[in-house]
Amino acid sequence: MTEHRRPVRIANCSGFYGDRLAAAREMVDGGPIDVLTGDYLAELTMLILAKAQAKDPALGYARTFLTQVEDVLGTCLERGIRIVANAGGLNPDGLAEEIRAVARRLGLTARVAHVEGDDLRADLSPIVPPVEAKPLSANAYLGGWGIAAALDAGADVVVTGRVADASLVTGPAAWWHGWEPDDWDRLAGAVAAGHVIECGPQATGGNYAFLDEVTSPNLPGFPIAEVAADGSSVITKHPGTGGVVSVGTVTAQLLYEIAGPAYPGPDVTLHVDSLALTGEGDDRVRIDGARGTPPPATLKVALNDVGGFRNTMTLVLTGLDIEAKAAMAERLLFEAAGGRDRFLEADVRLLRFDTPDAPTNEQAVAHLRVTVKDPDRTKVGRAFSGAVTQLALAGHPGVHTTTPPTDASAFGVYRPAAVPRSAVEQRVVLDDGSGPAVPAPPATAEVPEPPAGEGSTQGFGPTRRAPLGRVAGARSGDKGGDANVGFWTRDDASYPWLRAYLTVPRIRALLGPEAADLAIDRYELPNLRAINLVVHGLLGDGVASATRPDPQAKGLGEYLRSRVVDVPVALLPPGATQEGD
Repeated sequence: MTEHRRPVRIANCSGFYGDRLAAAREMVDGGPIDVLTGDYLAELTMLILAKAQAKDPALGYARTFLTQVEDVLGTCLERGIRIVANAGGLNPDGLAEEIRAVARRLGLTARVAHVEGDDLRADLSPIVPPVEAKPLSANAYLGGWGIAAALDAGADVVVTGRVADASLVTGPAAWWHGWEPDDWDRLAGAVAAGHVIECGPQATGGNYAFLDEVTSPNLPGFPIAEVAADGSSVITKHPGTGGVVSVGTVTAQLLYEIAGPAYPGPDVTLHVDSLALTGEGDDRVRIDGARGTPPPATLKVALNDVGGFRNTMTLVLTGLDIEAKAAMAERLLFEAAGGRDRFLEADVRLLRFDTPDAPTNEQAVAHLRVTVKDPDRTKVGRAFSGAVTQLALAGHPGVHTTTPPTDASAFGVYRPAAVPRSAVEQRVVLDDGSGPAVPAPPATAEVPEPPAGEGSTQGFGPTRRAPLGRVAGARSGDKGGDANVGFWTRDDASYPWLRAYLTVPRIRALLGPEAADLAIDRYELPNLRAINLVVHGLLGDGVASATRPDPQAKGLGEYLRSRVVDVPVALLPPGATQEGD
């Protein structure tokens, strides 16, 4: 591998399948970069791509990536910018061929490689726990060394299937700096940088809790990681783009969709509690101090399958006696539909938006949201939505629905699993069909369990009722059926109180009835002034199956920030000392 002394500038142009198409051109033209990356895959995306491939075997990849490649390929070749993306999904070979066709159509010569080996559908036997039926998708999360090998072999464009999101940075960084597979600390630093930029503008002010810090009126720009030879990095963005890169925005993204301080990946386990963040001027944050240890002996596996069929209808309730009207509507609906027990699952949620003596009609309404699931499509199709329609003249006063009668649709079920590394062969395929070998990690290790610890809220002085979010930021998201919420403070003085206040019982009380019987893990990250929480099972069988109005828990952190609690007066900013302010 070639040794480079300066940091490699890795720019991300996509955080999900459907992200801003213009971002690739913006990143290529906005300033000097060495590698253009794009993250297109999520658990739900793999299900979407599997359904597309089931209809047409030539599909199974993120087609929007081709549009971006066509736009920037010529410029990237001219400037020596390598392109690396996981847009191959379930068909990286097919995507690589399409990119070659794009190059020919543009009159360009591009060396295109793809990385495969993650798709386990041909042999499910090594997966743990055992897989009984054939799922729509079954993919192991590969690391970055296949990407590094493809780049070292001269590829201009590298597309992969399901690699860990951070591998899109660890691979190019390892190639650029000539790292070895046992450079644990360097690899861990690259994982940290990759985790920060993988979701695009979430690192540059998007979905950020403290609105007062994001003063730009424009959409946030996409992030860049300048990864140095020692594994440290600077997170930044192109000059003149919207948003902000701050210690806060980087902290928020580091907390996104993780669990404990030890963050295991296919190439290395990053110890998040070793990281140090330092602001280095406008829109530049340094990440250093990363400590890495060998990765686990198994690879994570994501399984997606069709779980059956579902249908949702929403009844509008207006004005007085909302709860009585909801009870009446629910009783009459299931009577007309043949009984609640007719369905495999029935989820009924009363969503309260109404206010007393509302100044407008819209402010006087609540919604009764009813979702039914069943393996039999006919049960939950027009038969169910038709039963709702029957209430139009026979239900509660003011009854109407938000949509006309709908048919059932298939829903997916996500299942996490694992597979021994020996059962997975990561392969690099170059233009001529050949490919270099991909090294396995020279060692593996168990992921350590973090110590438990919860403090006391005594000794912080007098308190007043105020929203939790006046003291703490939050970033939340989904990992399969679990929800993750990371809280952090903006100053050292507030963290001891946050650490003491956010106990598991208190979080359970703030979350309310839906978390009453769920396991909650709590982790402390004092280096980030943060507490991370994992609420197990809050999202059921994953986003494609969840019946929560917020199926990916994107708003869960902001909900918890809105909860009014007893906050020490000394920690509250001016104007935030009154309940509900």
